[in-house]
Amino acid sequence: MIEKRDFYINGQWVAPATPRDFNVIDPSTEEVCAVISLGDQADTDAAVAAAKAAFDDWAFVDKSEKLALLQRLLEVYNDRQDEMAQAMSLEMGAPISFARANQVGAGSWHLQGFIDAFDKMEFERDFTATEKTLLEPIGVCALITPWNWPMNQIMLKVVPAVAVGCTTVLKPSEIAPLSGLLFAEFMDEAGFPKGVFNLVNGDGPGVGSQLSAHKDVDMVSFTGSSRAGKLISKAAADTLKRVSLELGGKGANIIFKEAGAQAVKDGATHCFQNSGQSCNAPTRMLVEAPFYDEAVEIATRVAQDTKVGPAAQEGKHIGPVVSEVQFDKIQGLIETGMAEGRLTAGGLGRPDGLNRGYFVKPTVIADVTNDMTIAQEEVFGPVLSILKFDTVDEAIAIANDTPYGLTNYVQTPDDEKRRYVARRLRSGMVETNRQDFAQGSPFGGYKQSGNGREGGVYGLEEFLEVKAVSGWSS
Repeated sequence: MIEKRDFYINGQWVAPATPRDFNVIDPSTEEVCAVISLGDQADTDAAVAAAKAAFDDWAFVDKSEKLALLQRLLEVYNDRQDEMAQAMSLEMGAPISFARANQVGAGSWHLQGFIDAFDKMEFERDFTATEKTLLEPIGVCALITPWNWPMNQIMLKVVPAVAVGCTTVLKPSEIAPLSGLLFAEFMDEAGFPKGVFNLVNGDGPGVGSQLSAHKDVDMVSFTGSSRAGKLISKAAADTLKRVSLELGGKGANIIFKEAGAQAVKDGATHCFQNSGQSCNAPTRMLVEAPFYDEAVEIATRVAQDTKVGPAAQEGKHIGPVVSEVQFDKIQGLIETGMAEGRLTAGGLGRPDGLNRGYFVKPTVIADVTNDMTIAQEEVFGPVLSILKFDTVDEAIAIANDTPYGLTNYVQTPDDEKRRYVARRLRSGMVETNRQDFAQGSPFGGYKQSGNGREGGVYGLEEFLEVKAVSGWSS
């Protein structure tokens, strides 16, 4: 069992002011795999004070020095990537092969993308012959990250913030804190100056709320549920700090009849990836009526063929969901979906042969209509809802009939139809014909999916203020 109590504040590992033990649970076994301490107000204040003290110097460190530190961080990350894969696999249940290839890979991919974008970015821009527009770091940033893609989200926040000259306090998820603690080691090994990066473990009502309301925090960047995002916005309102939110989703995957069987197979596989614990998962499959029955059969077979197993096991399978709370929530929504629609695969309980661990059966519920709970609530588990549509505009209306607006998907070889639909979908991202987004593409949503954009130049700009200066050359 791992025991790591210390926080990383002002360039050193320090014991919490008032140790309060928290057990980290291995979701594959339901047993304690680590013990951490949760911070209190004194720890939060110490981390914020360290970041505030470091800001004035770090903000004006030359771009070339910052680039060199980011390059060094990438080297450390790549050298220790197997440690990171093991940490994420243990804490949140990602199968080890998936953790190495996808969970770790997401972190290095974003880090390289930020290095490239930062290298090209100009922070002083001519507005007129005598006026400059300056882009300057916003200040002390509180970064609150989730458990489902730990390195993906930590890299999307910490790296752009420190690159542009901000100083930071990271609060990783207390459910999956091991990867965050390891990342702090990487930042230390890379040589970032004291106070530029700080880490305090804690829960949302504790350290999360303290950071959101703190008078010396200039910005909060949060990824997680829409419910928590609203609470953070309210807590931050009294100090009028900037709040950047990347929240939930209920993605529609619109499959036209001409898209064929492969589109259905890929869509169902994508839905079940990471045990369905992705905010951008295509969890509502909208199928054109003439192809609907065949699509249901195909998606059902994909679910039945999807293997489920422990995180430590090598191979292509999905692991458990992260916690008992999540497991119980998903089971409740599956039960509701079974009453509302038609179960064709999966259902309640663990898969056969798995008697412990938070394992969920890959589940397909057909004959869903958009007024059903299963079509509106974010399940965050391996559960696919299938809906039918008759016309292009009906598909668009169904897709947009949700409080969320993160990622939607369109499958058709008809370019004109594909562009027509993509323009009318109310979401921050539209993936068409299974074409992945490019490195540095802006990640974020509309409506209750948040208001921020992460990745590349857009992610760097999230942490900048804009200053107009006249008489620069007069």
